Amino acid sequence: MASLIHPTAIIAAGAQIADDASVGPYSIVGEHVTIGAGTEIGPHCVIDGHTTIGANNNFYRFCSIGGQPQDKKYAGEPTCLEIGDGNTVREYVTINTGTTQDQGVTRIGDDNWIMAYVHIAHDCQIGDHTIIANSVQLAGHVHLGDWAILGGLCAVHQFVRIGAHTMIGGTSPIRQDTPPYIIGAGAPFRPVGINSEGLSRRGYSPEAIAALKEAYKLLYRRNLKVDEACERMRALQQERPLANDALQVMIDFLAASTRGIARS
Repeated sequence: MASLIHPTAIIAAGAQIADDASVGPYSIVGEHVTIGAGTEIGPHCVIDGHTTIGANNNFYRFCSIGGQPQDKKYAGEPTCLEIGDGNTVREYVTINTGTTQDQGVTRIGDDNWIMAYVHIAHDCQIGDHTIIANSVQLAGHVHLGDWAILGGLCAVHQFVRIGAHTMIGGTSPIRQDTPPYIIGAGAPFRPVGINSEGLSRRGYSPEAIAALKEAYKLLYRRNLKVDEACERMRALQQERPLANDALQVMIDFLAASTRGIARS
């Protein structure tokens, strides 16, 4: 292990670092940190808090990972940050631990691409295969679904949920829940359709994509209330059985929304 840790790095006595993980010059690793196999910590990084990092992640220079939550109610509780495998975390990214007002854990899944200057606040739950572009700011308790893409400089309000396969254009402020499969942009944010190209690349059938386009029209083009749109989607499931699972993801998301749906 010693050969992969630069002599200027500061490693606390309690830190657990896999033998083939590396820590670059002038980086600091705290006593409650676990770093998995093959993970690379670049120069001038701080990895702190009760933080567990999986395998084959790459943290570029000047990252601040596992810092205390920016929440005035935080009183030093040993809350956590959990990061999965295969993530790329670029320069100056900040990711905070959770709070006891939520589950006490901030979670980052697998194979995410997190670009420079991104902030991921306390209690955020990030899925797998997401792309979070430069300077995106996620407030506390945000949930981001698998394969979601956030363009540069997006700002997401606390407690907002963004569904799987959603694609949001740069500089968009997101103040309400954004359903899965949606593509949109603007200030205020305006949905414009289904992320058909992304879904096709990920193996969704033409039948499923066509049904999701119909679901989008029910939600955004028919002047229906959300519960009425969900009822119509359930009927659509009967008509389009090959799209049943994809439609169910949309229905479940809408049913669980507490902040309202972005519908500008």
